[in-house]
Amino acid sequence: MSEKKKVAVIMGSDSDFPTVAGAVKTLNAYGVPFEVHVMSAHRTPEAAAEFSANARQNGFGVIIAAAGKAAHLAGVLAAHTTIPVIGIPIKSSTLDGLDALLATVQMPKGIPVATVAIDGADNAAILAVQILALSDDTLAGKLAAEKVSMKNGVAQKDAALQQKVQELISQ
Repeated sequence: MSEKKKVAVIMGSDSDFPTVAGAVKTLNAYGVPFEVHVMSAHRTPEAAAEFSANARQNGFGVIIAAAGKAAHLAGVLAAHTTIPVIGIPIKSSTLDGLDALLATVQMPKGIPVATVAIDGADNAAILAVQILALSDDTLAGKLAAEKVSMKNGVAQKDAALQQKVQELISQ
């Protein structure tokens, strides 16, 4: 049996950690092994390139890259690897994250980056789990169970709302 693939969570600055923490918690909840690092596309481009170039042989199956402002990190990582890269644009004070979103999503042909919503760390982790679940039935089962849980949660909220509506109109 092959070893479980890891997910790398790379952020451009330690100030991104409060946002990225959602991805860390989600990966941990699914039992996915992960590493978390700070690397900069602009300040440590060699380290970022080396990390992503060696990611597959180091046991990673997906890289999540979080960056704000001139968010080139996901693209730099994707340029040096063949494993999937998921970008998290981080909201900054400048343009509310629109600059990071555009920098992350607008990749040239041949350098794809799957991009989630601004500050969408939880969805980045879930997408990483879905990618790993293509070859891991245990993860696929956990994802399916979570979908059922979400469905049941919505049904419960609807039932509670119907009760409130009935109470409102019977006054």
